[in-house]
Amino acid sequence: MELNGRPVGAGELAGLALYGYGHFTTMLVTDLRVRGLDLHTARLAEDCRALFGTDLDLVRVRELVRRAARSGPSPRVVRVSVFDPDLDLARPAARALPQILVTTRPAPDPEAPPRPLRLGTRLFTRDTPQVKSTSLFSTIRQRRAAQLDGHDDALFTGPDGRICEGPTWNIGFLDGRGIVWPQGPSLNGVTARLVDRAARDLGVPVATRPVTTAAGLRLAGAFTTNAATGVRPVTTIDGVRLPCPPLIARLSEAYRALPGQPL
Repeated sequence: MELNGRPVGAGELAGLALYGYGHFTTMLVTDLRVRGLDLHTARLAEDCRALFGTDLDLVRVRELVRRAARSGPSPRVVRVSVFDPDLDLARPAARALPQILVTTRPAPDPEAPPRPLRLGTRLFTRDTPQVKSTSLFSTIRQRRAAQLDGHDDALFTGPDGRICEGPTWNIGFLDGRGIVWPQGPSLNGVTARLVDRAARDLGVPVATRPVTTAAGLRLAGAFTTNAATGVRPVTTIDGVRLPCPPLIARLSEAYRALPGQPL
């Protein structure tokens, strides 16, 4: 864990721990390459302007990610968090000086397919869903509640029953022709956008439209997308079993075949 390329002290993390005001992106680094690096850096730049009203040094971000990736075996999951250690709780509109915190963790085994997910719906919408916020209290609470109900994770729905997203992933459905992304308040995920690229390479149609829980259960399958795990099949929603067509495996393979961009 490093802040601006040096070891970080506990005091410097106090603002992030106490207030949770910041944003982040998580990327899978393999041999100093990242799928969708351009999308990750664009997200960091957009969210920094949204939360702090200032530009982020993206050249420095890439330098710090390279440094972190070299510190352990490849592949490696690298998270870049942006926050202001000197944020004043009473005056958050004061001029901000956001800093770059880089943390790493081991990546899942690339040879082992991710275990399918059993999802339980939860009525919930993230605050400012278009920003990948460091404040994860509410999403972790929803994940915990779903697991206590016997599921693996939570699937968020709005008051109208429309499906939105999960705590740390997007969800896509298959309608027998191609991919359907649910239209609702959600993060425009990097991995989901890369799956769109993979789908185009396969000639698979992609659409976005409202999907209710009832409609989703009648579709031909579902999967989640996340930088660490890629494409992950969904086997049940609220205990109702979903089919797992071969297209999900094809999308997963096509996604993994996308070339990484050099850091």
